[in-house]
Amino acid sequence: MNELTPKQIVRELNQFVVGQKDAKRAVAIALRNRWRRQQVAEYMRDEIVPNNIILIGTTGVGKTEIARRLANLANAPFMKVEASKFTEVGYVGRDVESIIRDLIDIAVNMVRSEKEIEVVQQAEKLAQEKILDILFPVDRQTERKKSPEVEQRYQRNRQRLKKKLEKGDFEDKVVELDISSDFATQMQVFGPFGMEEIGTNLKDMLSNIMPGQKKRRKMSIKAARKILTDAEAHNLIDQDEVIRLAKESVENNGIVFLDEIDKIAGSNKGVGPDVSREGVQRDLLPIIEGSSVPTKYGMVKTDHILFIAAGAFHISTPSDMIPEFQGRFPIRVEMNKLSTNDFIKILTHPKSALIKQYQALLAAESVDLKFEKTAINAIAQIATEVNNKTENIGARRLHTIMTTLLDDHLYEQTGRKKQNIVITKNVVEEKLAGIASDQDLSRYIL
Repeated sequence: MNELTPKQIVRELNQFVVGQKDAKRAVAIALRNRWRRQQVAEYMRDEIVPNNIILIGTTGVGKTEIARRLANLANAPFMKVEASKFTEVGYVGRDVESIIRDLIDIAVNMVRSEKEIEVVQQAEKLAQEKILDILFPVDRQTERKKSPEVEQRYQRNRQRLKKKLEKGDFEDKVVELDISSDFATQMQVFGPFGMEEIGTNLKDMLSNIMPGQKKRRKMSIKAARKILTDAEAHNLIDQDEVIRLAKESVENNGIVFLDEIDKIAGSNKGVGPDVSREGVQRDLLPIIEGSSVPTKYGMVKTDHILFIAAGAFHISTPSDMIPEFQGRFPIRVEMNKLSTNDFIKILTHPKSALIKQYQALLAAESVDLKFEKTAINAIAQIATEVNNKTENIGARRLHTIMTTLLDDHLYEQTGRKKQNIVITKNVVEEKLAGIASDQDLSRYIL
């Protein structure tokens, strides 16, 4: 992270997200400020709080993609949640602290995966030895009575078997393996919303009371090797260290993406669902301001978690939110609507551009799919027209158009013979022009 300047962060985001220069600039500064905060004196470090961001724009302009790519770039724990999940016109909704509990779970899995990579070679060796013990078991009763000659012969046979195992001679051989089945992992605790932590603690308590049970299963050596490797890797990892690093990662690098924030911002005061909307804002406020949330891994502080909120704000505006909530999102960025040129870039420019995705899908069927430039321009133009005539869903419109355009090829191609398919402007117009011009058809098909 210390090697990435704001300009470099923007360049990385440009590989995946088209346009939205202001939004990329804002998140790049926010990400760099996290590294800068770690460099200041410790007495001031806790005083520097993140500048949370509100991204304002219609659906499909890249709000979620920017946040997700930013988290991947920083290798930070990332959680996307819809603000509307915490209210259902009344008092039905999830506990807002579940955001942090889910985030710490994600962080623990991330750190554990990194640690497993470090010990995987040692784990594979230990798993190999266990497989050898299954194929060539040791007679524990006569082990102490073995003569040196018998022991040497046993070791020679074991080494010979090990070489064959490493060559892959026994991959399909079926063996019996004892797999532990934890009582607590099989049990689910059901309860009202907000009771997730009680359920978690109850499962942890029962796991200590109930002894672990083992179930004998038959499987190939190939499958057994993976299970044994995972088990050995888990045993080699210091779980307390994993939890410590995960908590540190969440508290200093965690990113929470609050989508549909406009759904909890009401313009009418005191009537209808707006009372519950304001209630959700007040519930979220302590988490965003900074508080300590109890989780099964201990208390997690939210003071330095970066919150990126997003919403279309068609009906309401950010100023409709309660003042305290507004004050916790000092950076506001208005996202640009996507133009025809933006659609052309989205289809072709990013690493995982939509055209490249469909080319890869049909390449699995031995089909070489090509698009002429005029065809790409026509697709982008139709996407713009349909968005203007009906609901504007941004770049998501391209998915519906591409699926409709390539429907016959996706259905008929079975990989029986190699084929070259060229999509021309005429093909696009024949397939889509009639639908695009009819508002009723485009509303339901495109």
